Amino acid sequence: MKLIIQIPCFNEETLLPFALRGLPPQIEGIDEIETLVVDDGSTDGTVQVAHQCGVNHIVELGTHRGLGAAFSAGLEACLQLGADVIVNTDADNQYRGEDIHLLLQPILEGRADLVVGVRDISSIEHFSWTKKWLQQLGSWVVRKASHCSIEDTTSGFRAFNQEGALRTMVYSRFSYTLETIIQAGYNQLRVATVPVRVNEKLRESRLAGSTWEYLKKSTATIVRIYAMYNPLKVFSFIGGMVFIPGVLLGIRYLYFYLEVGASGHVQSLILSAILLIVGFQIMVIGLLSDLISAHRRLSEDIYYRVRKLELDREPTGAIAGGNGTKRTITE
Repeated sequence: MKLIIQIPCFNEETLLPFALRGLPPQIEGIDEIETLVVDDGSTDGTVQVAHQCGVNHIVELGTHRGLGAAFSAGLEACLQLGADVIVNTDADNQYRGEDIHLLLQPILEGRADLVVGVRDISSIEHFSWTKKWLQQLGSWVVRKASHCSIEDTTSGFRAFNQEGALRTMVYSRFSYTLETIIQAGYNQLRVATVPVRVNEKLRESRLAGSTWEYLKKSTATIVRIYAMYNPLKVFSFIGGMVFIPGVLLGIRYLYFYLEVGASGHVQSLILSAILLIVGFQIMVIGLLSDLISAHRRLSEDIYYRVRKLELDREPTGAIAGGNGTKRTITE
C-alpha cells in the first residue's frame, strides 16, 4: 500500500524542514511512503528547500492561488501518482508527524474514507479565548450542516483513501477544511476522527489577516457550500421570511377593511403585495437552483467516474495543469 504525504506551501522555506523532519520513515501496514510538496506560488526558496530535503514530488502552481486550490492540486497529483492513501499536513509544523499512524488506522481497518485529526483546542496555550470560542462555534455549525460528528472541523491534519480523495472537490480558494467536511457528509463518505497532538507554535497563522477576516471568510464558505447542496431549503427559508410578513400585512388590511370598515391602510396593502411578490420570486429561484444543484451532482458523479478510470493508467512523472496552471512533478 502506497502512502503519499502532501504539504501545501506558500513561502515556507524556514519551517518546511521542521515539518518534513517530523514525518515517520515507516508505518505498519504501509509498504511505501512518499512526500509531495505543493508550492502555491512561493516567492522565497520553498522549492529549493524541498529539493534539498529530499521531497519525492513537487507540484508548482506558478502563481499564488490560495490554500484551497493548493490542497486540491495536491490531491489530484497524489491520485495520479498512484497513492492508495493520502495524508495532508501543514507546512508550519503545527501537527506532530508521528501521529500519522493514528490517522491511518481507521482507513487501514476499512472503517473510514476520511479521517480528521482532532486537536484538544482547550489545551492549546497559544490560542486566545476568542479563537477557542470561535473554533468551537464554527465546529458546531459545520456539524449541523454536514451531519458529521467532528469536534475540530478546522483541523488540516487529515487522511483520505482513494474513494475519499476522488469524492473531494474543493471550490473555495480560501480553505478546504470546512468545505470538505460538509461535502463528505452529503456524499455519504465514512468519516472518522482521532485525537492528535500539536507542536509548539513557530509562527502566526497566515490564513487570514485577523480573526474578523477569518470569521467572515469561514462564514461565507459554510453558507456557500451548504446552499450548493441545499438550495431549495435555503431559498425557501429566505423567501418565507419575506413572504410571511406580506401575508400578515395582507390579513391586517383585510381586517380593517372588512371589520372596521376603514378605507385607509392602503400602504399596508401595497407593502403586502411587494413582499408577497418578492418572497414568491425568491422561492422560485430556490426551485431553479435545486434543479441546477441536481445537474451539478450529476456532473460531479461523472467527474468522479472519469477520475476513477484515470487511476487505471500508469502513474507518470509530470502532470499537466489546466487554466494556465503550471504543475510539474520532479523526483
